[in-house]
Amino acid sequence: MADVVRTDVQDGVLTITLDRPKANAIDVATSGLLYAAFERLQNDRALRVAIITGTGRFFSAGWDLNAASEGEAIDVVHSPGGFAGLTEFFALDKPVIAAVNGLAMGGGFELALAADLIVCADSAEFALPEIKLGMLADSGGILRLPRRLPAAIAREMLLTGRRMRADEAARWGLVNQVVAPAALMDAAMAVARQIVAAAPLAVTALKQVLRATETCDVAAGFQLLRGGSINGYQTMLASDDAREGPNAFAEKRPPVWRAR
Repeated sequence: MADVVRTDVQDGVLTITLDRPKANAIDVATSGLLYAAFERLQNDRALRVAIITGTGRFFSAGWDLNAASEGEAIDVVHSPGGFAGLTEFFALDKPVIAAVNGLAMGGGFELALAADLIVCADSAEFALPEIKLGMLADSGGILRLPRRLPAAIAREMLLTGRRMRADEAARWGLVNQVVAPAALMDAAMAVARQIVAAAPLAVTALKQVLRATETCDVAAGFQLLRGGSINGYQTMLASDDAREGPNAFAEKRPPVWRAR
């Protein structure tokens, strides 16, 4: 079962590969394995960013409907991090890049939406077909998609279950890059390395500030920033790294981050 979710580490980047033929569908056990990988990202100081990808034609077809037909409850709690170990992992303070290699359907699309960035192959397609199955995309699709797309387009996708091709996703700003399939992992890794080169405490602070201010107007966001309640932001301000950055710039040398 462990081979269903493979992990690899390179230069602070944790690559998580979902390999569950034929469609990388996700049952409860697979969600648990994915959560364990994302929890490792959170807890291992040597890891700075994760890339989640799939094998074959699918990034992920989402919830394993065969498991559902065999009795897995529709409202089952997939893992502490929600569906696919990520959709409700709200405390994750390190970035995740979804490298969407193919079809991202239903919960597979919701997994991609839960990532911070999406790089996709030009063959990728995205859809939330739950409405056709008597269900809702309630693992984040109905909550996240309207924040990522114009309201009319998001509602259309949710109400009809239609597929969105990679070029349209790029046009609406849903994805960060569209590349040839053979270039997908190199493109995702290039973005990951840029994140690794940034100050780790600043990355953590950014994740926490974005999360805390997501529903705020600008004035309320400033109140949160100045109020001292965002721990990662306060830690960053008082850190050695916050002094190292300007010093390195003035001395015309690369910064040496110590995450302290």
